[in-house]
Amino acid sequence: MEQLIKKSPRSEVVDALRGFAVMAIILVHNLEHFIFPVYPADSPAWLNILDQGVFNGVFSLFAGKAYVIFALLFGFTFYIQTHNQRKQGKDFGYRFLWRLVLLAGFATLNAAFFPAGDVLLLFVVVGLVLFFTRNWSDKALLVTSVLFLLQPVEWYHYIAGLINPAHHLPDLKVGEMYTEVAEYTKAGNFGDFILGNITLGQKASLLWAVNAGRFFQTAGLFLLGFYIGRKQLFVSTERNLRLWVNILIVSAVAFAPLYTLKELIMKNDTLIQQTAGTAFDMWQKLAFTLVLVASFVILYQNKKFSSKVSNLRFYGKMSLTNYITQSIIGSLIYFPFGLYLAPYCGYTVSLLVGICTFLLQVWFCKWWLGKHKQGPLEHIWHKWTWMGTNK
Repeated sequence: MEQLIKKSPRSEVVDALRGFAVMAIILVHNLEHFIFPVYPADSPAWLNILDQGVFNGVFSLFAGKAYVIFALLFGFTFYIQTHNQRKQGKDFGYRFLWRLVLLAGFATLNAAFFPAGDVLLLFVVVGLVLFFTRNWSDKALLVTSVLFLLQPVEWYHYIAGLINPAHHLPDLKVGEMYTEVAEYTKAGNFGDFILGNITLGQKASLLWAVNAGRFFQTAGLFLLGFYIGRKQLFVSTERNLRLWVNILIVSAVAFAPLYTLKELIMKNDTLIQQTAGTAFDMWQKLAFTLVLVASFVILYQNKKFSSKVSNLRFYGKMSLTNYITQSIIGSLIYFPFGLYLAPYCGYTVSLLVGICTFLLQVWFCKWWLGKHKQGPLEHIWHKWTWMGTNK
């Protein structure tokens, strides 16, 4: 590959990759109207066809994949923080627990404007895995990560269903919760909306994650990101480049059969869909995500590519600020207490809204980082994490 960057700083590709993930998240969330499924009742036939194409394209590329990248990089960031403290002879673990408490506050802020869609509280809960494994060996981290990603709970229920046909998954009433969330959102009372989101909405989001296998998947991704950091796999070396090429090839080859098997499994009865189907859905999305990550890391070694996506670095450096403010902006655009444009925005228009919001946020990031070292919420998180110290 021509024009290899001899020393691409690890943080650059990570910031750009994180920016790519948050960009993908904002596009998916806009198409979903931030979990508010209200769309135009009547649209021209040509627009319906275009809308369906936009929906299929964006969801095939990004849905369930951007979150995986976000989770991987959460684990990687934990490695950076742990490593920096260890060089000073300190244990970052207990400071990390306090950092998770602060993240719970940010999760509440995000959830207030994102009905039953926040992922940060899930990160807080599952983040405890990183605390307990911070001193494990590289091999133990990798093996445990793989075990989590195999979705053991789903396979337990699948096997239990084979042994006892009457076996079924516990009913967590998630559907009923989302119905209630939709009702108070449509009512348009701002106070009820905020209160409902940070209570019932967060409960619904966490229980949905249980049903979707996200707890074990997130834990596996955190540990995999931690392992990637330990092994310095984002550092630009010829050896790492060959590894990423191999990951790209293996993941690309694995994706098609995993996706096909998932589609076949989803034609079976409900229990099989909810167990084996969930596992294979996670695996095919993970394979596709690794294709995206490996492709991005490989291409980033090229100066032309890294220059063209340089704005993503600014966007990624302020990922927490961007993630939360996109929820606030989206709620003001789509929900009844705001402009209530949801009934007028099909998938195509919603995608354009998402792109415009992304470009606006990129402009703000470049302006802000021209004057400050960190984004506003990143600064608060950093300062409060290290309160009582000189940092």
